[in-house]
Amino acid sequence: MASVGVTRRLMFAVPCLTASGAVVRSAVAADGDFYAFLSGVGREAAARGIRGPTIELALRNTEFLPHVIELDRRQPERQLSFGQYLEKVVTAERLDSARRQLADNRVLLNGIWRRFNVEPRFIVALWGMESDFGKKMGNYMVVSALATLAYDARRSAYFRGELISALRILDEGHMPVGKMTGSWAGAMGQCQFMPSTFLGYAVDYDGDGRRDIWNDRADVLASIANFIARLGWHGGESWGREVTLPAGFDARYAGLDLRRPTDEWSSLGVRSIDASPLPVRESRASLVVPDGMGGPAFLIYDNFRTIMKWNKSVYFAAAVGYLADRMVHG
Repeated sequence: MASVGVTRRLMFAVPCLTASGAVVRSAVAADGDFYAFLSGVGREAAARGIRGPTIELALRNTEFLPHVIELDRRQPERQLSFGQYLEKVVTAERLDSARRQLADNRVLLNGIWRRFNVEPRFIVALWGMESDFGKKMGNYMVVSALATLAYDARRSAYFRGELISALRILDEGHMPVGKMTGSWAGAMGQCQFMPSTFLGYAVDYDGDGRRDIWNDRADVLASIANFIARLGWHGGESWGREVTLPAGFDARYAGLDLRRPTDEWSSLGVRSIDASPLPVRESRASLVVPDGMGGPAFLIYDNFRTIMKWNKSVYFAAAVGYLADRMVHG
């Protein structure tokens, strides 16, 4: 694939900081603009209270990564249907792994459940969807990836903020700079948290003084639970259910903006996927048809919307619920 833009690399020999936090040039930068950008980041970080040695160490070998720009620009080659997406992300292997992780971490998950009121199966489902239970965290150096995206004009302000947040994480000692790896977009660890999300929601569950979402399973699972709880999770309530629709069902009833009591959906002929009546105990629900009328249909509740605050995708939210239910109900 052709490279997008000009390759830029910044290397420091023995960098140091002025009192104002500016990086003093001690080697020839291959790209002065990127160097100037990093100097500005260093000054801003220092002004925000991040210590000079942290800034120096983090920016010393920061590189512009052209491949990150390629990935940011790349459009999907084709749009997957929900069924195709589900086959891709809820594989038999992932389902088996989810059941195993649910069993192997039962004591830990139950403790987290009591603290955050998030059921273990949903914690495990989010863990599996985000990083395949820690197997797919990404191997990009987070500072370089974020610096590249912040230097690029498309979403500069957002990624500059994330870069400053990453420097703060390093300054607080949660992870050494050489081990802070993640996705090409800067999502980190087994939770795939952006740095600002880490600062707001990551948890030091085992009390060792570090919030380690890369290696510490207790911190990983508790951080997932804390984040989804803070987004508005209602413990003990359903996320939704797959349903069948009667022939000729009016498509105007579908959509996240329309909510009806369960008995009204029943009166319109909506049934559970096994054709049984809908549970009357469930609250007002919306009808979601990810692939349009004729495809899979779901009645969804507030917890579905909470998952969508984590990832603004109907496909993702439905897959999390599907995986969570399948690992315990078959």
